[in-house]
Amino acid sequence: METSWLEKNLDNVKIIDCSWHMPQTKRDGFNEYRNQHIKNSIFFDLDFNSKKNTNLPHMLVDKNEWEKIVSEMGISKNDKIIIYDNSDVISSCRCWFNFIYFGHDPKLVSILNGGLQKWIKEKREVTNEITDLKKTNYISSENKILVKTKETIDKNIKIQKFKVIDARSRERFEGKVPEPRKGLRSGSIKNSFCLPFNLCLNKDKTFKNKEELENVFKSCLKNISDQDIVFSCGSGVTACVLALAYSLINDKYQPSIYDGSWAEYGLI
Repeated sequence: METSWLEKNLDNVKIIDCSWHMPQTKRDGFNEYRNQHIKNSIFFDLDFNSKKNTNLPHMLVDKNEWEKIVSEMGISKNDKIIIYDNSDVISSCRCWFNFIYFGHDPKLVSILNGGLQKWIKEKREVTNEITDLKKTNYISSENKILVKTKETIDKNIKIQKFKVIDARSRERFEGKVPEPRKGLRSGSIKNSFCLPFNLCLNKDKTFKNKEELENVFKSCLKNISDQDIVFSCGSGVTACVLALAYSLINDKYQPSIYDGSWAEYGLI
């Protein structure tokens, strides 16, 4: 979704700020949100709204917990949702995936192209006023086929039912640099492909156009109409950037990720 459209429809959609930053940046998404955000936007805490009883980052919560989270945000099943962020890793895409996984109509969930950075650069209005939320009764339905487990990934190494594409940098994928999280070995999943998520983005963090994205994915896919694609990364965030980018060139693709990603697979 483009900034010009959102500016004209601020009161007709639900807007979510899902800014999340890698720990080493020492930035706090919620503090930044409290300082300035797009009018009417609701903050989505990616860490807090993830599974609690696990050491793995950003794992999906269960169905009941998701319904509670979204109900508290005042969102209904038929709402059109626009998600943005102010992050180098385009964390809004993870929130986009969560909504689709839990059954929100994909046609009603969009990412703001260029995020808050582009919005501010274009001198569009921001505020520090936090909107009062009216609780709803959100009902979800899980699309479990969209998430792969470590067991499924290991089985697939032999049967090759789907292709695994890793969104991390090539240096991390090839094990030439240590992982930013402690306790992880370097390297990648056997038979997986490397496609750094930044290759899908322009310098201003907008997504490249369809033709450019097709060329990006052709670097590791012979057929860009392939449906059997699973994306992975470090902790399940940038995998969703690739999933969204691929859906922009393949409208039949249902986004599928390995939720544990290298945070699970690379455990020592």
